Amino acid sequence: MTVYVDDAVHPWRGERWAHLLADTLDELHAFAALLGMSRRAFQDRTSGAHYDVTAAMRARAITLGAMPISRHHDRALVRAVIANARRQGRGEAA
Repeated sequence: MTVYVDDAVHPWRGERWAHLLADTLDELHAFAALLGMSRRAFQDRTSGAHYDVTAAMRARAITLGAMPISRHHDRALVRAVIANARRQGRGEAA
């Protein structure tokens, strides 16, 4: 099982943000807790279950073992990870 962090670093509120995703919701929540994130930060959306992370948190997540994925270089993997996150966001996957 794997936790992923994308390279979609978007500017918002003076920070740059990316997405933390995982193969399972349990793994996603456990990793977010390891990063010190509150469960309230969880984005349970039909567009994909994820946590938004700052660029600094993204770097820390990678240090802790999250797999960096690139929308520019890992397109097939990114599509698969996002499809899984969408199923999780709709409650179809655990």
